Amino acid sequence: MAENLRRSPLAPLSARMHDESRDSVSVTEIPFLAQINLRCGATDPAVRAAARAALDMDLPTQPNTVARAGDRFVLWLGPDEWLVVDRDESRGGILGRLSAGLAPFHRSIVDLSANRTTIGLSGQRARAVLAKGCSLDLHPRAFASGRCAQTLIAKAQVILHQTGDAPSYRLFVRGSFARYVAAWLLDAMREFRNTA
Repeated sequence: MAENLRRSPLAPLSARMHDESRDSVSVTEIPFLAQINLRCGATDPAVRAAARAALDMDLPTQPNTVARAGDRFVLWLGPDEWLVVDRDESRGGILGRLSAGLAPFHRSIVDLSANRTTIGLSGQRARAVLAKGCSLDLHPRAFASGRCAQTLIAKAQVILHQTGDAPSYRLFVRGSFARYVAAWLLDAMREFRNTA
């Protein structure tokens, strides 16, 4: 039996991330999530119904919102584009159901799981850390739990998803930029290391 040789992009920084995280702000990697890019015409009720049947949830249609069912999240990226995120072991099933259900329609279904890793950032100072390198208005009135956006963090492209009010975030970042973004976050967290 072949050994699983996958290695997450942030494995070399995992000990540092653990050591430098605090209650006030903590950074972790959430490796190997299924990430599937879906493009289809959601204005067509038949397409929406087929996507709903394949995903067991409706596609979010409001800009920069997220739908959730259990461990599965669907992030709105554009009027006809979404990112489906779930546990790695769900990837094959999601791809198969989307491909079969949307076969009659014009669509694009691309597995991007190996393209990005996910960085988790949480704690009462997480918003302040992100604000150092992100031009989005991250105030809870403008960007709260259940919101997402494609943006730049320290000039690196990311998809930012606020998963909780604490606040907690997921940053979906390309593997080639992951170490840079994680190191930048660790540096931006430095002023909060002596706080609880």
